[in-house]
Amino acid sequence: MRRLLLAPFAALALAGCAQTVVSPVSVTRFIGNEPARLGEGSISVRAATDGNSLEFAAWKQAVAAELAKLGYRVVENEVSAQVAEVRVERARDLPEPRRGPVNVGVGGSTGSYGSGVGVGLGVDLSGPPPEVTDNRLRVVIKDNGTGQALWEGRAEFSASANSDYASAQAAANKMAAALFKGFPGESGTTIEVK
Repeated sequence: MRRLLLAPFAALALAGCAQTVVSPVSVTRFIGNEPARLGEGSISVRAATDGNSLEFAAWKQAVAAELAKLGYRVVENEVSAQVAEVRVERARDLPEPRRGPVNVGVGGSTGSYGSGVGVGLGVDLSGPPPEVTDNRLRVVIKDNGTGQALWEGRAEFSASANSDYASAQAAANKMAAALFKGFPGESGTTIEVK
């Protein structure tokens, strides 16, 4: 009999420990004065700042792959008509320390009909909150000769360390696909892509 009563609580405890966070990708795009030039010709992909890290390579590859799908001829070591400057920010949000999972409350009352004392017990089965990484991707497509911005896009989303998008490569692929979905998009409008 005791086993039957404990079984539901054990299932709840296990279910509470597996929190996974993956937000939709929030995307905002801006289109310059020459939209007809977008999606054609040669383009090179480079970092807007120092992008020699191994992690940045994942973002560069993801952006280059999406640009190739749009019709661009992505080039590496030659002069291109356009350039895509990529900026990436990743920040980890560490969970705050929590109180213990068990809380006890005691209450009492007296009145004309008698008195009473009550004790309440609360058990938090949700487990510790997950560590979450906030990801931001910004891409500016420019004319390589004049430096004039032709298109700009920004994307951001958050994912917990235990999600499928915890790695830089998975996050880069998800964000680049969302950023260039429906390219060039509607200028100044923010959309959410799941």
